[in-house]
Amino acid sequence: MVTFDQFLTMGLALPRATERLTWETEVTLRVGEKIFAMGTPDSGAVCVKASKEDQAELLAAAPEIFSVAPYVGRHGWVLVSLAKVDPDELHDLLVEAWRSIAPKKLVREFDAAEIKGSGPV
Repeated sequence: MVTFDQFLTMGLALPRATERLTWETEVTLRVGEKIFAMGTPDSGAVCVKASKEDQAELLAAAPEIFSVAPYVGRHGWVLVSLAKVDPDELHDLLVEAWRSIAPKKLVREFDAAEIKGSGPV
């Protein structure tokens, strides 16, 4: 089980990630203006950007945890049940979502820091 606050902490730990309230109730995690994850604190689920291929794999492997996200699901986004997801799996999904929208130079710096064993930038 993951709480919404833990989700935010994981996402905001990524380089240059910021939090912004959007559409009056939706908390979005961004790098610049690009969103890589979002959710509302009381919903029990969050949406994470993914490729269509990754979305299909997640839904097939664990339909009780993952589903097609409303509105943006047709672009690959995944709705994740916080009560059922493994924290490490959610962290990995957030990192991959962040990678998909972060500037390439920032991703290279992040990868270099992880290879050196110093952890995330």
